[in-house]
Amino acid sequence: MDTPLYAMRLALDAAWEYQLLTFPNPAVGAVCIGPSGEILSVGAHKRAGGPHAEVYALRDAYTRLSGDTAIAASDDSALIHDHLRNHHNGLFKTVSMAVTLEPCSHTGKTPSCALLIRDLGIRHLYIASRDPNPAAAGGATLLNQAGVTCVFGMMEEEGAALIDPFVRWQNGPFVFFKWAQRLDGTLDGGTVSSRESRTHVHALRERCDLLVIGGSTVRSDRPTLDARLVGGKAPDVLIYSRRDDFDRSIPLFGVRGRNVYIESTLERIGGYSLVMIEGGAAMLEATAEVCDWHLCYIAPRTGGGTLGMGNVTEEFEVLRATISGDIVLWMKNKRKKPTS
Repeated sequence: MDTPLYAMRLALDAAWEYQLLTFPNPAVGAVCIGPSGEILSVGAHKRAGGPHAEVYALRDAYTRLSGDTAIAASDDSALIHDHLRNHHNGLFKTVSMAVTLEPCSHTGKTPSCALLIRDLGIRHLYIASRDPNPAAAGGATLLNQAGVTCVFGMMEEEGAALIDPFVRWQNGPFVFFKWAQRLDGTLDGGTVSSRESRTHVHALRERCDLLVIGGSTVRSDRPTLDARLVGGKAPDVLIYSRRDDFDRSIPLFGVRGRNVYIESTLERIGGYSLVMIEGGAAMLEATAEVCDWHLCYIAPRTGGGTLGMGNVTEEFEVLRATISGDIVLWMKNKRKKPTS
């Protein structure tokens, strides 16, 4: 078995679990590999401001190798950095790592991962993608200067796909379209997706700064469009409609701290960074040109509805497929221009 390649796959898998939930940071995964090729730990960046993927992986590898549980459950990045530096006792000299993104060189809300890797004595690092953010890039150069071998390009295409949203929102909004359907393609007739999928949607809403929805859906469904399942902040809402005849008692209008816009164009999207569009066939067709990705939850059942995507014709490239109660597909429209 090619252990570094297997480790990189594990790192990518871990990172995808938090795709977009790390906004405005990229989704990143990391794996520590032992001297005999054993997988010591798998880490992922979970939320902006929290420990980076490398820190979680190093924390768990340290706990396993040392038996010291002092930081085993810690999410305090500075505390983990300090404890590892002060107590590693050379444990990492025979450990290598696979990371989906070049370790950061700068100190921001959290300390530099590149400096931590250097100070722990790790000698081999496999990296899928270079950091496209000039403020954080240069970690590999720093490590090379310290004698660490950095190998770039392992699963490079997969690594680039993982950070595509991060690259896009450096210069403008990243926009994705979300819908849920049954195996027979129906979208209506009550709740479609599982509780787990709905919780995931609420977590995404909590990270988004704008949610776009069609006027007909607002009138018929009378939604709230908040993030209550995760106790999060609700995003602003753009109701895409030519008419402003909405019943203001519809719950979405009563959510505190949000702005609700009713407009007949999508121009407002340009003023935001992370935008989710929810809807059916009409919205899918109307927003095709502005969407970067599509996210679909497919419930493993049939019946209960009559409406589907109709005659809308699109062709998608599947970026990620997982099964978690529902089938979850992250996709990119093949007609969409690549990241500039």
